[in-house]
Amino acid sequence: MNRKFIFDVDGTLTPSRGVMDVNFRAFFNSFCLANDVYLVTGSDRAKTIEQITEPTYNLCKRVYNCSGSDVYEGKKNVKSDLWHISEVAHQFLENELMRSKFVLRTGNHIEQRPGMVNFSIVGRNADSLERKSYVKWDNETKERIDIAERFNLQFPGLKATVGGETGIDIAPEGSDKSQIIHDFDDSDTIIFFGDKMEPGGNDYPLAQANKKGMNYQVKDWRDTWSKLNAYITNGS
Repeated sequence: MNRKFIFDVDGTLTPSRGVMDVNFRAFFNSFCLANDVYLVTGSDRAKTIEQITEPTYNLCKRVYNCSGSDVYEGKKNVKSDLWHISEVAHQFLENELMRSKFVLRTGNHIEQRPGMVNFSIVGRNADSLERKSYVKWDNETKERIDIAERFNLQFPGLKATVGGETGIDIAPEGSDKSQIIHDFDDSDTIIFFGDKMEPGGNDYPLAQANKKGMNYQVKDWRDTWSKLNAYITNGS
């Protein structure tokens, strides 16, 4: 059996927007040396390295940054999508910033990445306390789900999904995390770990595409560590 392990990063290997626990990283590095490990994340390469360190990044067979639109094998870029959001869709997001009743703004709200855009009401410059404040707001109001649903109705051909704690990932239809499934053979058994596998979450498309493999939805990196240990012990 050709087992391929795929991991989301934010909320799965690390705290959201945080760095990887040093003890878990040591365990994970050993796991990478013994198995075929891939990462798939909405973040770009620089942010991913900041979270997990470059040595861990390079131990992975391949890293699918920007939900698979910017792909690396170590330092080698093997794919980069040049898609940019339209002015009309960009204006929709600007309007949502003005429309939201969450008053705190920290900057970097609409971030263009290779092949995708990340949108955040609070902004990607928010510190941990500011992020927690928005998480509480979003849990109460379901603001991100509402924005994503209205965006998808207005812009057929594009897909907005809730990702991380504060963001919405936007890309052309089919350019979500599910696009990486085509890089694997029918003989491969994919074991996928992610924290946003519910409908509307940015791990959901890949979980749905991975019909012949196994999907493990986790609560956080500690849950990933626990489930990975159980997998190693039980072999399933």
